[in-house]
Amino acid sequence: MSPGTDRDAVRVAVVYYSATGHVADIARELADTAEKSGAEVRLRRVAELAPREAVESQPAWAANEAATADIPLAAVGDVVWADAVLFGSPTRFGNVAAQLKQFLDTLGGVWKKGELADKVYSAFTSTGSPHGGNESTLLALMHSFHHFGGIVVAPGFTHPDKFADGNPYGTAHHDAGGTLPVGDVTRNAARVQAERVVRVARALATAAP
Repeated sequence: MSPGTDRDAVRVAVVYYSATGHVADIARELADTAEKSGAEVRLRRVAELAPREAVESQPAWAANEAATADIPLAAVGDVVWADAVLFGSPTRFGNVAAQLKQFLDTLGGVWKKGELADKVYSAFTSTGSPHGGNESTLLALMHSFHHFGGIVVAPGFTHPDKFADGNPYGTAHHDAGGTLPVGDVTRNAARVQAERVVRVARALATAAP
């Protein structure tokens, strides 16, 4: 922040939906890295919309819900508060999961007031297979960022860890049908993304009149 501002830390919100936990793992990595980079961070999950019986019918889904119960639910105010927002969703037929999409739809009021504009936005995802829609899901999220009037900060191929990850649009994991946990390649890519988001958000805040 510039010397004349009333706060020193860039504000970063990590807002996500995760069913079986892979997106949640990436969200934690992003949040931890942003905090280590000097940002004030809010880690937030969006509300579950699926019926209880659907969640309880899949052990991994139920286990992730229990494991993340202490993470606060996202509110519109979390996005308004932030200088930079990282949105995460598993892919659903190559698109954003309904749970996160429903939250995005609640932002209409603050969007109309211009309160989503000029923030930094970035995206992350997880899919069941390497070609299961991760890039299309990231790009779908970016459609919303453009409508917000946001500044889209993708990680790009800006670091050797992104060449290993192979996705310039955001961090993307594939879980091989639920059998592959989030590993070092994905975590390293998430760190690159979070550091870049904080760096750009800080530069924009410092340059602001």
